[in-house]
Amino acid sequence: MAWLFLILGGLFEVGFTTCLKYSNNFSNTKWSIGFFICITLSFILLNKAVQTLPIGTAYAVWTGIGAAGSVLVGIFLFKEPSDFWRIFFLFMLIASILGLKMVSK
Repeated sequence: MAWLFLILGGLFEVGFTTCLKYSNNFSNTKWSIGFFICITLSFILLNKAVQTLPIGTAYAVWTGIGAAGSVLVGIFLFKEPSDFWRIFFLFMLIASILGLKMVSK
């Protein structure tokens, strides 16, 4: 169950970074509210996960999901570059996240 909390928390991290971009420096109320909801849920779920999982593993996976997801949102939603090296290192990040999951008890 802790891994589910952690994955959901990471997805809400992607949500809060996306809302942050759309909030236009918190001048757009709808996206600003979305940001605060997502960041709150993200941290609550991370907190639930670290009750069982090692903090270092949980934090690395949580931030990794957020980072990888934010890169993908940037590429698909905000038309950021998707050159070879960006994709290569994105896959390396995802491989590292999976590796941490596999070596954690």
